[in-house]
Amino acid sequence: MRVIPVMDLRDGTAVHAVRGERARYRPVTGLLVSGGDPLTLARAFREQLGLQELYVADLDAIQGRGAQRAILADLARLPGQRMMLDAGAADAAQARQVAALGAHKVIIGSETLASLDELAAIFASLPPDRLVFSLDMRGGQVLASDARLAALGPLDLLRQACDLGCKEAILLDLARVGAAAGTDLTLIADAHARFPRLHLLAGGGVRHIADLRDLQEAGAAGALVATALHNGTIGPAELATLNIGA
Repeated sequence: MRVIPVMDLRDGTAVHAVRGERARYRPVTGLLVSGGDPLTLARAFREQLGLQELYVADLDAIQGRGAQRAILADLARLPGQRMMLDAGAADAAQARQVAALGAHKVIIGSETLASLDELAAIFASLPPDRLVFSLDMRGGQVLASDARLAALGPLDLLRQACDLGCKEAILLDLARVGAAAGTDLTLIADAHARFPRLHLLAGGGVRHIADLRDLQEAGAAGALVATALHNGTIGPAELATLNIGA
């Protein structure tokens, strides 16, 4: 089971996400760090929790305000940690720019993706094992700037991504992020049943170690976690009970 800590960046600061309501995001505080320094937080995930992957969302880039290139490059260079990065890539050219920042994997989110044609172009321009498709949702509904994408059901959009060569996907429900709302086990199980070879990562709603075990049983290869790491509900002792792998 892969446990992947989450870092949301805004104006050079690591912030705590709440239900995707970005106006409410504040600098991260908790048992690991206080103050929102991105490099300090990334090191804490690695050194205090032993987690070797890192999910980073550049909220400035996602909202069209320009990528935070310097801090992203610094995060990519940290030893012993592999970064997957969502920097709002909408097309193939932008996906290549994100890859050039040094990210181990480039996240292509439905929220910012221009179209299915551009998704095909992205998969044609970068190796599939460097790409992660993020099925962005709010309350189970596809979140997308393109109206045709937004009209698709979650599993229908996931099928489109798989047909283009997607090997790994995040099922991210922003309504569950930072809300202690629990995870959508039904969607994970349905996606695993339909696409058994797809590496599924659950995003949003992980409250405690039992949620991670339930996700694993439902077919998830891993989960994105933030709040439960910061408040200590999931700490070194809890992580030691999991078979954590990449």
